[in-house]
Amino acid sequence: MTARFTDKAVLVTGAGSGIGRATALAFAAEGASVVAAGRTAAPLDETVALIGKEGGTAVAVTADVTRSEDVAALVRRTVEHFGSLDVAVNNAGVFRGGAPVADLSEEDWRTLIDTNVTGVFLCIRAEAARMRDQLTGGAIVNIASNLGAHSRIPGVAGYIATKAAVSALTRAAALDHIADGVRVNAVSPGPSATTMSLLPGETDADRAARIKGALPLGRISSTAEVAAAVLYLASPDAASVVGSDLVVDGGASA
Repeated sequence: MTARFTDKAVLVTGAGSGIGRATALAFAAEGASVVAAGRTAAPLDETVALIGKEGGTAVAVTADVTRSEDVAALVRRTVEHFGSLDVAVNNAGVFRGGAPVADLSEEDWRTLIDTNVTGVFLCIRAEAARMRDQLTGGAIVNIASNLGAHSRIPGVAGYIATKAAVSALTRAAALDHIADGVRVNAVSPGPSATTMSLLPGETDADRAARIKGALPLGRISSTAEVAAAVLYLASPDAASVVGSDLVVDGGASA
């Protein structure tokens, strides 16, 4: 294991489970001091405990990314804890819907927009403002999806629209802030080992059987594989990668 992020302060939203937790663990394993953020304290504390068990450094901070005051406080507390904000991973997101557009409720639509689009915007705004004031700049990685800019399926138009927006916002923010020393990129996972990829009532074994015939790779991605893509984009190895949207979906949208 390398130590690409030694002495770096890394903020991960949605860090209480799934891709967010795997990403927080991966950064800590490579030397970063991690702020694990999310709306609910208990799963964040579990993430921090897992990092501590491996000898890493992390703190949990509760925040709702749909609230600008929470996001501003989150960035401020990251700097207070660790002295800087070097990397931010905007992973917090929700899935709603599962119905045609004509049957998608306004409540579900607004929830998707508020969290998946406005939440990412508020995070980028606060993170980039802090990073451009640092001599070392910083790197931001947004979690989009292979559903959106890369592929579409019936019945999830609201989710697709928000994740396409994340991809477009990533590219626009990248152009706005690269001159400030802030690199902005995205990772777009396909089906991965999280509850979001399970159909209602489906077991892990059921999902594996379904995916085997549906994806060219023949399996879902592990959360660690998605995290590895995030760490690459945040690392010096990707110093000239700006406004990229890296798809990790087993060939689903190839």
